[in-house]
Amino acid sequence: MKISEYPDREMLAIAVANAIAGELKMHLLHHDTAALAVAGGTSPAPIFDDLCAADLDWSRVHVMATDERWVALESDRSNARLIRKHLLTDRATAAHFLPFHVPARKPEEVLAEIEAQIAPNLPLSVVLLGMGEDMHTASLFPGVAGLEQALAADAPILSVLRPDSQPEPRVSLSAPVLNGALSKHLVIYGEAKRKALEMALSLPPEQAPIQAVLTEITVHWAP
Repeated sequence: MKISEYPDREMLAIAVANAIAGELKMHLLHHDTAALAVAGGTSPAPIFDDLCAADLDWSRVHVMATDERWVALESDRSNARLIRKHLLTDRATAAHFLPFHVPARKPEEVLAEIEAQIAPNLPLSVVLLGMGEDMHTASLFPGVAGLEQALAADAPILSVLRPDSQPEPRVSLSAPVLNGALSKHLVIYGEAKRKALEMALSLPPEQAPIQAVLTEITVHWAP
Protein backbone atom coordinates (compact mmCIF):
# COMPACT_ATOMS: atom_id res chain seq x y z
CA MET A 1 0.00 0.00 0.00
CA LYS A 2 1.30 3.41 -1.00
CA ILE A 3 -0.10 6.65 0.44
CA SER A 4 0.03 9.88 -1.55
CA GLU A 5 -0.86 13.05 0.36
CA TYR A 6 -2.14 16.29 -1.13
CA PRO A 7 -2.55 19.78 0.32
CA ASP A 8 -6.19 19.98 -0.79
CA ARG A 9 -8.92 18.04 -2.55
CA GLU A 10 -8.61 19.94 -5.82
CA MET A 11 -4.97 18.90 -6.20
CA LEU A 12 -5.94 15.33 -5.34
CA ALA A 13 -8.67 15.26 -7.99
CA ILE A 14 -6.31 16.48 -10.70
CA ALA A 15 -3.57 14.02 -9.75
CA VAL A 16 -5.88 11.00 -9.55
CA ALA A 17 -7.58 11.87 -12.85
CA ASN A 18 -4.18 12.15 -14.54
CA ALA A 19 -3.03 8.84 -13.04
CA ILE A 20 -6.15 6.98 -14.18
CA ALA A 21 -5.99 8.52 -17.66
CA GLY A 22 -2.36 7.47 -17.99
CA GLU A 23 -3.10 3.92 -16.88
CA LEU A 24 -6.01 3.60 -19.31
CA LYS A 25 -3.83 4.87 -22.16
CA MET A 26 -1.09 2.41 -21.29
CA HIS A 27 -3.56 -0.47 -21.10
CA LEU A 28 -5.03 0.42 -24.49
CA LEU A 29 -1.58 0.22 -26.07
CA HIS A 30 -1.63 -3.52 -25.48
CA HIS A 31 -5.34 -4.41 -25.36
CA ASP A 32 -8.39 -3.81 -27.52
CA THR A 33 -10.39 -2.42 -24.60
CA ALA A 34 -9.92 -1.21 -21.03
CA ALA A 35 -12.32 -1.61 -18.10
CA LEU A 36 -12.74 1.12 -15.49
CA ALA A 37 -14.80 0.57 -12.31
CA VAL A 38 -15.49 3.64 -10.20
CA ALA A 39 -17.05 4.40 -6.84
CA GLY A 40 -20.23 6.39 -6.53
CA GLY A 41 -21.05 9.01 -3.94
CA THR A 42 -19.92 12.62 -3.93
CA SER A 43 -16.20 12.09 -3.26
CA PRO A 44 -15.15 11.01 -6.78
CA ALA A 45 -17.26 13.59 -8.66
CA PRO A 46 -14.42 16.19 -8.89
CA ILE A 47 -12.11 13.47 -10.18
CA PHE A 48 -14.66 12.58 -12.86
CA ASP A 49 -14.94 16.25 -13.83
CA ASP A 50 -11.22 16.22 -14.69
CA LEU A 51 -10.99 12.68 -16.06
CA CYS A 52 -13.80 13.12 -18.60
CA ALA A 53 -11.63 15.54 -20.61
CA ALA A 54 -8.66 13.16 -20.87
CA ASP A 55 -7.34 12.69 -24.38
CA LEU A 56 -7.63 8.95 -24.92
CA ASP A 57 -9.68 6.56 -27.05
CA TRP A 58 -12.76 6.49 -24.83
CA SER A 59 -14.67 4.41 -27.39
CA ARG A 60 -12.54 1.46 -26.23
CA VAL A 61 -13.14 2.07 -22.52
CA HIS A 62 -15.88 0.16 -20.68
CA VAL A 63 -17.08 1.93 -17.52
CA MET A 64 -19.03 0.47 -14.62
CA ALA A 65 -19.74 1.30 -11.00
CA THR A 66 -18.04 -0.65 -8.24
CA ASP A 67 -21.49 -1.04 -6.74
CA GLU A 68 -25.04 0.19 -7.23
CA ARG A 69 -28.03 0.95 -5.08
CA TRP A 70 -31.10 -0.84 -6.47
CA VAL A 71 -32.86 2.38 -7.48
CA ALA A 72 -33.99 3.91 -10.75
CA LEU A 73 -31.44 5.81 -12.84
CA GLU A 74 -33.34 9.05 -12.14
CA SER A 75 -32.89 8.70 -8.38
CA ASP A 76 -30.47 11.00 -6.59
CA ARG A 77 -29.11 7.85 -4.92
CA SER A 78 -28.16 6.19 -8.20
CA ASN A 79 -24.43 5.79 -8.75
CA ALA A 80 -25.12 5.38 -12.46
CA ARG A 81 -26.76 8.81 -12.49
CA LEU A 82 -23.71 10.43 -10.91
CA ILE A 83 -21.33 8.62 -13.26
CA ARG A 84 -23.34 9.66 -16.30
CA LYS A 85 -23.50 13.27 -15.14
CA HIS A 86 -19.87 13.77 -14.14
CA LEU A 87 -17.80 11.17 -16.00
CA LEU A 88 -19.61 10.17 -19.19
CA THR A 89 -19.43 13.66 -20.64
CA ASP A 90 -16.94 15.68 -22.70
CA ARG A 91 -14.52 13.25 -24.43
CA ALA A 92 -15.70 10.38 -22.20
CA THR A 93 -19.14 10.50 -23.83
CA ALA A 94 -17.75 7.88 -26.22
CA ALA A 95 -17.14 5.35 -23.42
CA HIS A 96 -19.37 2.30 -23.06
CA PHE A 97 -21.28 2.22 -19.78
CA LEU A 98 -22.45 -1.00 -18.14
CA PRO A 99 -25.34 -0.30 -15.73
CA PHE A 100 -26.17 -2.79 -13.00
CA HIS A 101 -29.74 -1.81 -12.17
CA VAL A 102 -32.54 -3.37 -14.20
CA PRO A 103 -35.94 -1.69 -13.73
CA ALA A 104 -38.86 -3.75 -12.39
CA ARG A 105 -36.62 -6.70 -11.53
CA LYS A 106 -35.15 -7.94 -8.27
CA PRO A 107 -31.34 -7.99 -8.17
CA GLU A 108 -31.15 -11.76 -7.65
CA GLU A 109 -33.20 -12.26 -10.85
CA VAL A 110 -30.69 -10.47 -13.08
CA LEU A 111 -27.29 -11.16 -11.50
CA ALA A 112 -26.36 -13.82 -14.06
CA GLU A 113 -27.22 -11.48 -16.94
CA ILE A 114 -25.12 -8.64 -15.53
CA GLU A 115 -22.22 -10.94 -14.65
CA ALA A 116 -22.17 -12.23 -18.22
CA GLN A 117 -21.55 -8.68 -19.41
CA ILE A 118 -18.87 -7.98 -16.80
CA ALA A 119 -16.91 -11.22 -17.24
CA PRO A 120 -15.27 -10.30 -20.60
CA ASN A 121 -13.92 -7.13 -18.93
CA LEU A 122 -12.02 -8.96 -16.19
CA PRO A 123 -9.54 -8.41 -14.76
CA LEU A 124 -10.50 -4.75 -14.44
CA SER A 125 -7.88 -2.40 -15.85
CA VAL A 126 -8.38 0.31 -13.23
CA VAL A 127 -10.59 0.62 -10.16
CA LEU A 128 -11.30 3.78 -8.16
CA LEU A 129 -12.55 3.06 -4.64
CA GLY A 130 -13.82 5.06 -1.71
CA MET A 131 -14.12 4.11 1.94
CA GLY A 132 -16.52 4.98 4.76
CA GLU A 133 -15.48 5.67 8.33
CA ASP A 134 -16.91 2.22 9.12
CA MET A 135 -14.21 0.83 6.78
CA HIS A 136 -16.68 -0.33 4.11
CA THR A 137 -15.83 -0.06 0.44
CA ALA A 138 -18.19 -0.43 -2.52
CA SER A 139 -21.20 -2.05 -0.80
CA LEU A 140 -19.13 -4.37 1.34
CA PHE A 141 -20.29 -3.23 4.78
CA PRO A 142 -19.05 -4.76 8.05
CA GLY A 143 -21.53 -7.29 9.41
CA VAL A 144 -23.89 -7.22 6.43
CA ALA A 145 -25.51 -10.49 5.40
CA GLY A 146 -23.69 -11.91 2.39
CA LEU A 147 -20.34 -10.29 3.22
CA GLU A 148 -18.59 -13.59 3.88
CA GLN A 149 -19.49 -14.83 0.42
CA ALA A 150 -18.45 -11.52 -1.20
CA LEU A 151 -15.04 -11.74 0.50
CA ALA A 152 -14.37 -15.40 -0.34
CA ALA A 153 -11.60 -16.28 -2.77
CA ASP A 154 -14.16 -18.05 -4.98
CA ALA A 155 -16.78 -15.28 -4.69
CA PRO A 156 -19.04 -14.70 -7.67
CA ILE A 157 -18.47 -11.52 -9.70
CA LEU A 158 -21.40 -9.75 -8.05
CA SER A 159 -22.99 -9.96 -4.63
CA VAL A 160 -26.38 -8.72 -3.41
CA LEU A 161 -26.16 -7.05 -0.02
CA ARG A 162 -28.85 -5.52 2.15
CA PRO A 163 -27.21 -3.33 4.82
CA ASP A 164 -29.55 -2.53 7.72
CA SER A 165 -28.33 1.07 7.56
CA GLN A 166 -29.46 1.50 3.94
CA PRO A 167 -32.99 1.87 2.53
CA GLU A 168 -32.50 -0.36 -0.52
CA PRO A 169 -30.62 -3.48 -1.64
CA ARG A 170 -27.22 -3.05 -3.22
CA VAL A 171 -25.30 -4.93 -5.86
CA SER A 172 -21.52 -4.88 -5.52
CA LEU A 173 -18.50 -6.23 -7.28
CA SER A 174 -17.00 -8.83 -4.96
CA ALA A 175 -13.71 -8.35 -3.12
CA PRO A 176 -11.68 -10.66 -5.42
CA VAL A 177 -12.86 -8.75 -8.49
CA LEU A 178 -11.99 -5.38 -6.94
CA ASN A 179 -8.68 -6.58 -5.55
CA GLY A 180 -7.81 -8.23 -8.85
CA ALA A 181 -7.81 -4.96 -10.80
CA LEU A 182 -4.50 -4.29 -12.53
CA SER A 183 -4.38 -0.81 -11.01
CA LYS A 184 -6.18 0.31 -7.86
CA HIS A 185 -6.79 3.71 -6.30
CA LEU A 186 -8.44 4.54 -2.98
CA VAL A 187 -9.50 8.13 -2.29
CA ILE A 188 -10.15 9.26 1.29
CA TYR A 189 -10.58 12.70 2.85
CA GLY A 190 -10.06 13.91 6.39
CA GLU A 191 -8.39 12.68 9.56
CA ALA A 192 -11.24 10.35 10.57
CA LYS A 193 -10.94 8.23 7.43
CA ARG A 194 -7.15 8.25 7.62
CA LYS A 195 -7.40 6.83 11.14
CA ALA A 196 -10.02 4.33 10.03
CA LEU A 197 -7.73 3.09 7.27
CA GLU A 198 -4.86 2.68 9.73
CA MET A 199 -7.17 0.73 12.04
CA ALA A 200 -8.30 -1.50 9.16
CA LEU A 201 -4.75 -2.74 8.67
CA SER A 202 -4.93 -4.63 11.96
CA LEU A 203 -8.44 -6.03 11.51
CA PRO A 204 -9.79 -8.97 9.48
CA PRO A 205 -11.80 -8.16 6.34
CA GLU A 206 -15.02 -9.28 8.04
CA GLN A 207 -14.67 -6.31 10.40
CA ALA A 208 -12.93 -3.97 7.94
CA PRO A 209 -13.88 -4.91 4.36
CA ILE A 210 -11.48 -2.33 2.88
CA GLN A 211 -8.69 -4.59 4.16
CA ALA A 212 -9.57 -7.13 1.46
CA VAL A 213 -8.58 -4.78 -1.39
CA LEU A 214 -5.41 -3.13 -0.09
CA THR A 215 -2.94 -5.29 -2.01
CA GLU A 216 -0.72 -3.05 -4.17
CA ILE A 217 -3.12 -0.12 -3.94
CA THR A 218 -2.40 3.61 -4.07
CA VAL A 219 -4.18 5.57 -1.37
CA HIS A 220 -4.82 9.25 -2.11
CA TRP A 221 -5.49 11.41 0.96
CA ALA A 222 -6.30 15.07 1.46
CA PRO A 223 -7.57 16.94 4.53
